[in-house]
Order: sequence, then C-alpha cells, then structure tokens
Amino acid sequence: MTVRSGPGDALEPRRSREGTLDNVIETVLDKGLVLNADIMVSVGGVELLGIRIRAALASFDTAARYGLEFPAGTDRDTVAWRQALERKETCPSCGKSSPAAQLLEEYCPWCGWQSAQALREASAPGLEPAQGASPPDEDVDRDG
Repeated sequence: MTVRSGPGDALEPRRSREGTLDNVIETVLDKGLVLNADIMVSVGGVELLGIRIRAALASFDTAARYGLEFPAGTDRDTVAWRQALERKETCPSCGKSSPAAQLLEEYCPWCGWQSAQALREASAPGLEPAQGASPPDEDVDRDG
C-alpha cells in the first residue's frame, strides 16, 4: 500500500498493483514454498505425541530444479520432464519465461525480443575473428 498526498489533501492510502493474488501465486510457484512444523503434545513434562510436517508447494519446474522428491511411479522420461529441467530465463521485454539458450542466442518466442548477442551474430553472419584477435566478451547485454 502506498500513501499519496496532493496539494491541500490529507494523506490517501492507495493500493499498488504489485501485491495482487496473481503475483503472489506466480512468485510462490516460481520460487517455491516449504513449510516445516514440529508439533509436540506433552503432559506433565512427558511427551505423548510428536508430529513432524514438511510440506512443499512449487511448480514441477521449480521442484525439479531444486531436486525435490516426487511420488513413486513418476515417469521422469517424458519430454515435459526434460523441459522442466532445462534452464530458463525471463525475457526483459515481456517478462515471460523461455529457454535460456533460445532467449540469449536467438529470440524470445513470445514477443520476438533479441539479445545483443543475437543481434551481433545476425548482423555479421559468417565473419570469423582475425587470427590473433581476442574473442568477444562473454558478457551479454540483456537490455537490448
């Protein structure tokens, strides 16, 4: 929540759009959420019941990336599973997730944005560096 004031106005609270339910769900699925709880019931200093709970909430992409265990019988030899393990980056133009290699070396499949590396390679096709010349910097300018 932000607070704004105008000339001669009292402070007016306004909601920012950054805390919407969509953003919260997207962040939880993208980053993951792990809950750990230890519950103990004791009577007179004697522990009668102990429960340990560990719950994880994440997308399959995130869970696979962090190596979380999946239920027995999960088929890990599928195309979707291999895609989940593939490294992804967020497009600086549209904000959608794409395979890192495609985003940096070619273009964003969602909006067509091209990295500086892709533009440089497209503008000089077939040119080889001169002998003795140092290779180009590995740093990629993602802003354009």
